[in-house]
Amino acid sequence: MLETVRGPRQLIVGEGVAQNIPRVVAESGSRVLILTDQVLLGQPGVAEIVAAVREKVEVVEVFSDATPDVPLTDVALAVSVAAQVDADVILAIGGGTVIDLAKIVGVIRRHGGTPRDFYGESKVPGPTIPLVAVPTTSGTGSELTPVSVLTDPDRELKVGVSSVHIVPDFAIVDPELTYTCPATVTAHSGIDAFCHAVESYTARPRPHGPRDPVEQVFLGRNPITDHYALLAAERIARSLRRAVRDGGDTDARADMSYGSMLAGLAFSHAGTAAPHALQYPIGAATHTPHGLGVGLLLPYALDAARDAIGDRLAILARVCGLDVTDASDAEAADTFLTWLDGLLADIGIPPTLADIGVARADLPRFAEMASGVTRLIQNHPGPNDTASLTAILEAAWTGDRTRHVLTPSRDSDRPCT
Repeated sequence: MLETVRGPRQLIVGEGVAQNIPRVVAESGSRVLILTDQVLLGQPGVAEIVAAVREKVEVVEVFSDATPDVPLTDVALAVSVAAQVDADVILAIGGGTVIDLAKIVGVIRRHGGTPRDFYGESKVPGPTIPLVAVPTTSGTGSELTPVSVLTDPDRELKVGVSSVHIVPDFAIVDPELTYTCPATVTAHSGIDAFCHAVESYTARPRPHGPRDPVEQVFLGRNPITDHYALLAAERIARSLRRAVRDGGDTDARADMSYGSMLAGLAFSHAGTAAPHALQYPIGAATHTPHGLGVGLLLPYALDAARDAIGDRLAILARVCGLDVTDASDAEAADTFLTWLDGLLADIGIPPTLADIGVARADLPRFAEMASGVTRLIQNHPGPNDTASLTAILEAAWTGDRTRHVLTPSRDSDRPCT
């Protein structure tokens, strides 16, 4: 047995816990940089937090120009502001974009260099300055994770900085901050969280040596990640539709906050898989939201791996509340995938890659690019060679899940390298 659990120094979850933010920030430093975006800064709940922090902390500077997908220009601007005020603590209030921005700013603030110096896994040499992460969406789980995803204009896909040193020091998850989240953002972030749970639960298990939990970030699934993933899937399955339909449904909002958090704990260790790797080049090419892309790709990737994970899809069917009492694993897996198709349709996720402007001729190139995202592709439980990934994209482009079936070849099960 070899497992590990990573997370913030303190995780605080529940309605009203945002009142703890000023004290936590003040105890972490005296010169705070607050990162958020213009829309959030104009909302009463966030404005109140900023005002309360100003009353508690000696020096406060707000950077509210965060834009989607963390372009490197945003990083440079935020790092400059952090230097101007000599920030010794960062408060991030926002979705995954804002929190991911805060992570990389903390890295550069402590270690210098540029984001490119830290691309990949375990390149951050040590701890960064304290980070207090406050999510305003229920989806990315970034407040708990060791990953910061950035957009580099010199690359055709998003890039990741992955390190145990960039897990936020404090995560304060207050469902009340999500009540004003628009329906579309609720849908895209919510299905992203569901993907985190399902991809973690179905990730390929891997053997490890004693040093791996320190030197590696994503480790494949294990019983601990399974526990978090199933709890997350249960909450999200019963509440995502409701939260999209009625943002004022406080029970649904609470479920989504808890579900997103639990899914974040799961994939922080197990990692995500093919849907996320394939979305990187597709999202960069189409400029479509991350959650939309991974949600669209999820059923096709799962169907392509069903020979390896049919029993797990059956368990997911039961956890998600589907009536599969007398069904075989294969039947229950079918029921789950059909239910997933319906969930995606109900929350407005397009059914095919063609619907979001992907050209069929680009599918092999996107598959080749995704195959290089080793930290994710090695978690895919099915064949993960480029031909198999292209077949998944072909299925997703046509909307026919059976299109992923390939004629067997000698290298169809070649492991990712």
